[in-house]
Amino acid sequence: MFIVQNYPLAVIFCMITMLCWGSWANTQKLAGKTWRFELFYWDYVIGIFIFSVLSAFTLGSVGKNGRSFLTDLQQADATNMLSALLGGFIFNAATYRKASTAKQGVSTKGIIISLVAGVLMSFFYRFIAASMDLENFEQPAPGKMTPYTAVFIFSLGVFLSNFIFNTILMKKPLQGSPTGYKEYFHGSFGLHMVGVLGGLIWGLGNSLNLIAAGKAGPAISYGLGQGATLIAALWGVFIWKEFQQAPKGTNGLIVAMFLFFVVGLGLLIYAGT
Repeated sequence: MFIVQNYPLAVIFCMITMLCWGSWANTQKLAGKTWRFELFYWDYVIGIFIFSVLSAFTLGSVGKNGRSFLTDLQQADATNMLSALLGGFIFNAATYRKASTAKQGVSTKGIIISLVAGVLMSFFYRFIAASMDLENFEQPAPGKMTPYTAVFIFSLGVFLSNFIFNTILMKKPLQGSPTGYKEYFHGSFGLHMVGVLGGLIWGLGNSLNLIAAGKAGPAISYGLGQGATLIAALWGVFIWKEFQQAPKGTNGLIVAMFLFFVVGLGLLIYAGT
């Protein structure tokens, strides 16, 4: 399998993660004009799972370093598999915030749900990381998984839990009228592909981040990945013009935010050297 051999390459992978995690939501904006979030999310989850399979049978199965995907999957300990699977469940539960706050604007209910979802989102990564041998990707401890296998099991958890979480959300949406699977299958091929593309983009970022964790460490790799907020802000300011009607003085605050973010990311990178 492919393994990152040095810290600079790990940082580059984390930067790509930033771009992916900060950009995938644009696909929701494109589809959201005519497509409910709950329906979009099914395609998004399918895209995440598809990428995990592709990466497992390509980068996760070529080369002489480490265990290949199928070999690693066969020897994986049930506890570690459950850990990665749980990470997928937690991630999916956290993503409820997308449906609850994206369209209803600022409200007490939206803020509370966002806070709870944010706390949940901070936990999912540790469960994937715990299932891997972060100290040695080339010869992982017996029962531990390589990042490619861990990503696959995590993505499987996201997919399976979606039958629970998204079905509930479709029947009892936090905003708007209920929808169902009949409406999903009435969607055009183009609409479905936009959602799948969003999942592929997020999945690429997730895979590269976990691959980089072997050299950068989970704290640095996940921390740099959260620079996605900066990328999302750049999209919002310069492409979607979200602050076009903002009051005077807002632009200065936005510039300061960008500068502090860049400084913070620089300190994270330096901390790993």
